[in-house]
Amino acid sequence: MREKLELIKQNALEELKKIATKEDMESIRVKYLGKKGELTSILRGMGALSKEERPIVGKLANEIRENLENIIGETLDKIKNKEKELRLQKEVIDISMPGKKQIVGKRHPLDLTLENINDIFISMGFSIEEGPEVEKDYYNFEALNIPKDHPARGEQDTFYINDNVVLRTQTSPIQIRTMEKEKPPIKMIAPGKVYRSDELDATHSPIFYQIEGLVVDKGITFSDLKGTLQTFFKKMFGDNMEIKFRPHHFPFTEPSAEVDVTCFVCGGKGCKVCKNSGWIEMLGCGMVHPDVLRNCGIDPEVYSGFAFGFGLDRIVMLKYGIDDIRFLYESDMRFLNQFK
Repeated sequence: MREKLELIKQNALEELKKIATKEDMESIRVKYLGKKGELTSILRGMGALSKEERPIVGKLANEIRENLENIIGETLDKIKNKEKELRLQKEVIDISMPGKKQIVGKRHPLDLTLENINDIFISMGFSIEEGPEVEKDYYNFEALNIPKDHPARGEQDTFYINDNVVLRTQTSPIQIRTMEKEKPPIKMIAPGKVYRSDELDATHSPIFYQIEGLVVDKGITFSDLKGTLQTFFKKMFGDNMEIKFRPHHFPFTEPSAEVDVTCFVCGGKGCKVCKNSGWIEMLGCGMVHPDVLRNCGIDPEVYSGFAFGFGLDRIVMLKYGIDDIRFLYESDMRFLNQFK
């Protein structure tokens, strides 16, 4: 058995001199030192040896194993170093070569428009408020005078986390949170992402952006609301922009109205976009419902207010002539590179 061990050692050393890759090294390691390797097979036969021979053969086998493991480790290090040198030679950088021009991205039209809108309202004395996108049912519905049986609370329109938590369907909850923590006068806008259970198509998306505004103080009237919106749209789109109000109903405002603005495309003359009316529906608004003020601890006998809300996506699409809302969310650089 000693002769067999010496022969295994000699054969292994001869083969190790010839290898050139890590794969060859692994094959030799498995062949001689693996679970079914030649050295392991010899050790399994030690049971047939006498008590006197076992320690001698065992010691010799362990020495051979240790010797082979050391040589394999050293040889493997040499192979790795050689491969590294070859790789570095191939990766040499010629610093005299001209550099590659980095592609610089463009501002997203949603971001550009939101910045413009924020600047306009800040110049009018509004603050910008934020709130959670995962919202309590109370803030998203109940505090806004939307009862349990209201159609807007249906699962076909709302993403429910559980019975008491939803993905906010509007940024109005930020108005409630602001009125709870601040005393009038309040003058704020709440831009942010909202979620509706809509099928994705050219004009609908389950995720989109809204901007809602709120003013609460003593003596606030509908005329203040009209003047604020008229000032905003003229600053946003030019002095020729006009607005008109149509009676409507919202649970959280009374009286309520929808606002149309001069058609962006034809300037009010009439075209396909505005269905030859010269007007485009833009937002909903109204005087804050007294119950909403009471829910926030504000006395409606002392204070009044107005609120409004519009879709940022809609303004972007109208402003830039975009006919498909999906362009705003697909991150297609061919589309985004058009904007500065």
